[in-house]
Amino acid sequence: MERLVVYNKKTIASYISKRKGETKYGEVVQFLENPEEIESCLLNSSAEFVLLGVPEDIGVRANHGRPGATGAWEVSLKALLNTQDNKFNRAEKLLILGHLDFSKEIEEMDAVDFSEKEHFERANELVSFIDEEVTKTVKAIADAGKTPIVIGGGHNNAYGCIKGTALAFGRAVNSINFDAHSDFRSLEGRHSGNGFSYAFEEGFLSKYFMFGIHENYTSATILKTFKKHKKKLKYVTFESIEVERDNFFDEQMRRATMFIEKKPFGIEIDLDAIQSFPSSAMAPSGFSVNKARRFVSYLGLQSNASYLHICEGAPVLGEKGQEMQVGKLISFLVTDFIKSKSFS
Repeated sequence: MERLVVYNKKTIASYISKRKGETKYGEVVQFLENPEEIESCLLNSSAEFVLLGVPEDIGVRANHGRPGATGAWEVSLKALLNTQDNKFNRAEKLLILGHLDFSKEIEEMDAVDFSEKEHFERANELVSFIDEEVTKTVKAIADAGKTPIVIGGGHNNAYGCIKGTALAFGRAVNSINFDAHSDFRSLEGRHSGNGFSYAFEEGFLSKYFMFGIHENYTSATILKTFKKHKKKLKYVTFESIEVERDNFFDEQMRRATMFIEKKPFGIEIDLDAIQSFPSSAMAPSGFSVNKARRFVSYLGLQSNASYLHICEGAPVLGEKGQEMQVGKLISFLVTDFIKSKSFS
């Protein structure tokens, strides 16, 4: 975990807007007591959940996407730290670990022209390096018996979340992905569009349910792959849930949880699935914010929900003044998960 920047109360103090008569999340959350002994401190902490930031967009760039996902971590952290600590939100359940620092790699990518093939190849190499760091950190959290909550970053980090959890549990895990895209593209070098296909190919991902993929942006090749592995790969399209039928959302959530059975699974939230939400692949058609919250809350109630990964938020791609709205939504999803998971 050489790239891990460990946080403490001093690190986040400037983010908290204190008010008399109120107690904010940031005043109560836990931190590592000794950053030199990460594994033992995680093990000894009374926190049930551990928050990790992965502010990078190299995987998105390697997938020909628009940069900007680096900014989601900071705005969501600020929003979360200023959430009220009350009977609904018990901040002591959460330990804020810190973030993985890939600023050097981002600077390198900022300086290159992505119209040239070799720069995509270099980006693939950097994503593989990011994979290693995310994997090691997620594994350390899961090894300590805690539930990782990871805020990205690109969806390439699903690979590290899956692999790290699988290594900690000693077996392949399942995944349910709330996304407009399958991210199951070919094994052509690592990027944000093939984290699940790599994890599946390498045996870390067992069953995979794709929730809400867009029919217009799912290739015939990928559909053939789904058919080939129909016992392991399932999907429901956005159109079949929201356009062609009514009141189908809850039924499909139940179908997804039945498919992954009682085995450990990760909850993946790609913010490009939300209508007109600032993300690397923002679209005018998608689920509502409240549907995303219901999704996280429902899946969090499942006792085998083993991590939450929120990705692809890109505040810089939104309208002026919309940056903090990105942070607020992500903080809602985090607290929704913690609340529901606490009752599972």
